[in-house]
Amino acid sequence: MTGPEPAEAARLLAAARRPVVFTGAGMSAESGVPTFRDAQTGLWQRYDPQELATPAAFRADPALVWGWYEARRRGVRRALPNPGHRAVAAIQARLPETVVITQNVDDLHERGGVPAPVRLHGSLFAPRCSACARPAPLPSDLPPHDELEPHDELEPHGGPESRGEPEPHDGPLTPPACAGCGAPVRPGVVWFGEALPSAALDAAVEAAAGCDLLLTVGTSALVHPAAEIPLVAARLGAPVVQVNPVPTPLDAICAVNLRGPAGEVLPALVRAAWPDADVG
Repeated sequence: MTGPEPAEAARLLAAARRPVVFTGAGMSAESGVPTFRDAQTGLWQRYDPQELATPAAFRADPALVWGWYEARRRGVRRALPNPGHRAVAAIQARLPETVVITQNVDDLHERGGVPAPVRLHGSLFAPRCSACARPAPLPSDLPPHDELEPHDELEPHGGPESRGEPEPHDGPLTPPACAGCGAPVRPGVVWFGEALPSAALDAAVEAAAGCDLLLTVGTSALVHPAAEIPLVAARLGAPVVQVNPVPTPLDAICAVNLRGPAGEVLPALVRAAWPDADVG
């Protein structure tokens, strides 16, 4: 990573004390997690993700929607954090006031070493009751985050399909019942037509408003209101550095645009800012 733009990005990172790292689907895609609209494989190819990811779809066919999200969760389990995730963890280790905000619903930041990202769109790993919102336990095949080491791989890489085995329960699957009220448990993600979690959105806006650098990574900047977060930082005078292989609507407000995959650009950026940094 050479040239004036990478050098300026490294200077801004080295000078920061309260950075925000804002991540999108492109970062997880580098670990092999399909983006939302690409997440259709096998029998799921016949379904439109935007028609499955709604409250109405869950009310109409809870087993279909739960089964699809369980298939997505199993896919995430087979993925590993990439060097970009570990570079973000290295930034937070160096600058403890770093706030990591993500639009992703996987657990790769946690397994990559970031213990508590702000989750704007929820998590595949935080199911809750569809009626009373009581948190529900994960299916018994998956330990909670605090029982995992940061770089644990939960299944052999590639999973059953790569070994010629069928996926378990690949299809509609009846969701568990809430232990409190008996209603179906739903995935802990934000569906189309739902508001973002107010606590997460407030935390993200507060962090962006108070940061001295915002690093946006792998986001298309097309999904609102999450896409407003970098704009908040820019309006209040914080420099914005973008890492993305392709141009986005954020290009015009960025102090620096770094073209390339997060798994390559972020480790190089961290090492340029702090030559002694451990990026894993």
